[in-house]
Amino acid sequence: MPAYPACPQCGLDDTYPDGAQLVCPHCAHEWVAGESAENSSDEPIVRDCNGNPLAAGDTVVVIKDLKVRGSSIPLKQGSLIRNIRLVPDDAEHIEGNADKIKGLVLKTCFLRKA
Repeated sequence: MPAYPACPQCGLDDTYPDGAQLVCPHCAHEWVAGESAENSSDEPIVRDCNGNPLAAGDTVVVIKDLKVRGSSIPLKQGSLIRNIRLVPDDAEHIEGNADKIKGLVLKTCFLRKA
């Protein structure tokens, strides 16, 4: 029986292959065998609603109307958020400014890359 590497997320040794990926049955983490050492950085990968990776300085589009706390102006579908900033240690939020509303913190599930 071949020895598979330990899970990079939880560290347990009970991993098994599933096609081209390795899977940990304890934490359900999936990874490609050669990637575990390369992608061990502490920064999470931020992805939009379609799964595209986002980087600081990208432009994103809002995919549905959103109510903004502290403002009477809603953020309309199709609004552009330019020059986004990634929130450290949080892959689900970004910071940015719309045309009329400044200092927004938005969930990435409501955004797509422009």
